[in-house]
Formats: sequence, C-alpha cells, structure tokens
Amino acid sequence: MAGALRRVYVVGVGMTKFSKPGTSADYPEMAQEAVKKALSDAKLNYNEIEQACVGYVYGDSTCGQRSLYGVGMTGIPIYNVNNNCSTGSSALYLAKQLVAGMQAECVLALGFEKMEKGSLGSSFPNKTNPLDKHVEAMINVSGFAQAPVAAQFFGNAGLEHMKKYGTKLEHFAKIALKNHNHGSKNPKSQFQQIRTLEEIINSQKVHDPLTKLQCCPTSDGAAAAIIVSEAFVKLHNLQSSAVEILGMEMATDFPSSFEEPSAIKLIGYDMTKKATEKVLQKAGKSINDVQVIELHDCFSANELVTYEALGLCGEGKAGEFIDRGDNTYGGKYVVNPSGGLISKGHPLGATGLAQCAELCWQLRGEAEQRQVPGARLALQHNLGLGGAVVVALYQLGFPSAAASTSTTSTTSSGMGEDSFKCSPVFKLLDVTLQEKGEELVKKVNGIYCFKVQGKDGKEVHWIVDVKNGKGKVEFQGKTNPDVTLQMDDQDLMDLMSGTLNAQKAFFQGKLKIKGNMALAMKLREFQTEIQKATAAKL
Repeated sequence: MAGALRRVYVVGVGMTKFSKPGTSADYPEMAQEAVKKALSDAKLNYNEIEQACVGYVYGDSTCGQRSLYGVGMTGIPIYNVNNNCSTGSSALYLAKQLVAGMQAECVLALGFEKMEKGSLGSSFPNKTNPLDKHVEAMINVSGFAQAPVAAQFFGNAGLEHMKKYGTKLEHFAKIALKNHNHGSKNPKSQFQQIRTLEEIINSQKVHDPLTKLQCCPTSDGAAAAIIVSEAFVKLHNLQSSAVEILGMEMATDFPSSFEEPSAIKLIGYDMTKKATEKVLQKAGKSINDVQVIELHDCFSANELVTYEALGLCGEGKAGEFIDRGDNTYGGKYVVNPSGGLISKGHPLGATGLAQCAELCWQLRGEAEQRQVPGARLALQHNLGLGGAVVVALYQLGFPSAAASTSTTSTTSSGMGEDSFKCSPVFKLLDVTLQEKGEELVKKVNGIYCFKVQGKDGKEVHWIVDVKNGKGKVEFQGKTNPDVTLQMDDQDLMDLMSGTLNAQKAFFQGKLKIKGNMALAMKLREFQTEIQKATAAKL
C-alpha cells in the first residue's frame, strides 16, 4: 500500500514548433529551446532543477544528458525514458512521482524526437520485436494487409466499431476535420491548414477507414515541463502560474488485449478505461467535470474509440457524440484544441509533454485563439502500443492568484476589453443586470459566451451569465457557456445597438452560433434593455 503523496504542480512549460522531419535543428538544439522556454515561463534558473526525466524513442543511450548539457552541467541525475508513443507522458509521470514521493522539490520533464520521414518501423530487426504478440493477435482477428502496421492496428479498430455500432466513414473524417481546423489556430502545429470534409474523405487511402489526412505525421520537436512541490511553489512565489496535477495514472495491457478477439481491445481500450476510472476516482471527480481534453489521436479511429474508453459518451455512442458537436467548441467538451497529433504533429518523445503544455495554457487562459471558455479541469490521454497509457487531470493550483495575474497581463498586452468597440455595450449590460438581473434571469436562464474578433484578428470573449443570481458580465470569464456567439467587433456592436438584424446576420455568416440554438433566440429578451441603455448613454 503506497503512502501519502504530496501535491504536485507544473510551474513552467515550453515547446518548439513541431515540423516535418529533416527541416528542424538537431535534437540537442530543439531540447534546449523547449527547456529554456519552460524555465522562462516559470521564472527559474536551471541550477534550481534537482533531477531530470528525458523521453525519446529514436536515439542512442544518454541522449538525455547530451540534450541538457547545453543548458547546464550541474551534476544532477538524468533518467532516459522510452515508452513508445507515451514516452513524453511517461517522463512526466516519473517526474511527478519523484516530487510526490519527496525525492525532489523541482524536477524537469523533457521529451524530444528527431524522426525519419515515412511510417514507423523497427530500429532493431535482429531482436524480438516488442509488438510481436500484438501483431500476432491482429492477424488472428483482422488478417494482415499491405499497409503500415500502425494504421492497420487503429484502422481495424475503426472497422470493428463500424460493424458493431453502425459508425459511418464520415464520423472518422469529422474528427480529422475538427483537429485540422483546431490546429490552424496553433502556431506550434506542423500543419496549420483549414481542411474541408471532402478533402479529408478523398485524400489518399491508407487503410480502411483511414485516409492520409486522418493519420498523424512523423515530426521533429521538443517539449518540456517543470514539476515542483507545493512548498517550492510558495517559496518562489509561483502561485499565479502553478497548475496542479490533480491525478495521474499509468496502465499497461490487460489480458483482454490478447485474449478477446477484438481490434478495439488490442489497441489499449481497457488500459485507457481503467486508468481513467482510477484517476477520476482518486481525484473525487467525474468525467462530466472536465471541459478540455488533449487526447492521443494518432489516427482518427483512435480518437473515436477513446471517446468511449474515457467515458465521454456511452459505448457505441461515439458517432452520435460527434454529430452533436460535443467534441469541439460550443459542445460538451473541447477535444484537442491544439490540433492534436493529426494537425500539431507527433514527435513521439515530445507528444505527452506538448499535451501538458497545451492544457496548462488553457487553464491559465493563455491559449489565445484556441482558448476554451470556462476551462477549469483538463484531462490528458497519451497512448503507446506495446503498451502503456498515461491519463492525467489538471486544474489551477491557486485560482485566485492566477485570476489576479490574468487580469493584469490581459490589460497590459493590449488585449484589454477597452480596445474593442463593443466593450461599452457589455459594461452597460452589466449595469442593466445589476438593476433588472433577477427579472432577466427568470426569462432567459442561460449563460452566453460572446467571442469577438478585432481588426487585427485577435479574439477575446465576454461571458454573460443570465442564469445565476442577478446575472453578471465577465471579460475573458471562465464559466462554461450554454451557447457561444461569434462575431466581428463592429458587427456585434451593430447587433447589440439594434442596427443589425440577428437573423440577417446569421444567414450572412456574420453571426456564428454554437450550442443551444433556442437559448440564442432568447437574446432578444434582454437585447431591448441593452438598446435602451445604449440609446441613453452611448
């Protein structure tokens, strides 16, 4: 029975842009860039790092030391970690265990990969392949095709889901569409191109049901995170940036991976399910408490079956979950706001730490155009065939300190509310709610998110709560909305002042609505009050 463990925090994250193999610097330079960014983010020096856990798959022994000696040579223990595609999160898991178990106060987790072009292969053909039993089981269940082995594993799981539950080809394509479009807003993504559903469906077939644009690319890149104890956070006054690792579980294959004739079980469904149940139970949380998720979408088929393994929807209900839009902005969860592996890229050793970085930025309200409104609890899922999975939960460690810093930095960065034309409207709305809030709450009973884009392309949002108490308005608020309305700054100003018709704006594409459409129609219930105040005060 394990003893009591300490609370653990991420206080700094950093990563390189992920890129096509052969177009980046060598791994020591990439690693050093990621580490220096993480140290800068945490406002720490390298000599404060007590131990380091370094993950990579394709490299010789002690690449971890070689990557860090360019940052500093302080004599610290450096552990080299390899756990296939879950290598990055395995390094993170080890760092977390060292801090939680009181073996260190400050540990660096680093992951990188310098990959070859094309699909993955074995580096040691004269030795037993660690996936030999998995391949044997796959052949027994699904046969063997002339296609990349990894694509066969996950494609076969997709085919099984289609046969068992009636899932359509379009469901897999919609996942890839979402991730490519999310990734278009991520400057760190390898691919930043918006795609259409037709492009994805009609791209080169890899292995049914997967096309090329539904598969993650091989990539070069590095990512890092600094993991510390609560005492270290307080000693160095890092409360404003500290993200707590509320729980983290690692699992490996169960007998069901091989004993049950199931392509879905073979790719680690049960180990994901068990790890998720365990981390939620230990943290005293439900999956329904989560708002944002970074999920291991090496192929669109894996993201689909993982929705069910994580409990985001019922077994066999992933198709309906996708059709409702519950995996993206305006839905129940936002899955892979970074673009996921499909768009961001997949340098094996870096992926798990890049997921950690994205979720820390989301919780700290620093994800810019990708920001998930109301992100309070985040979940990470990183999977490696062979097999291992890491599932983690994150939340702000000291929310009040983070909120204070966020308000200051938002104003000083030029992204404050006063730089938007529509800002006076929301201030008047706040006054209106103070005066007539209880009446409007009874009529409307909903929470709105107004996402507004300025002339320079920067996006901010206002949360208008017309559901609780007398209601309130929050600039860059964290509350989870029931409906999201997205508009240009001037168009929103015109809409709220009554010079632009909402229905006309919607059909002209000036107004985009995600979420509860019926609630969006109730906008007129308090729009009149805003227009009265606008006419009197603007």
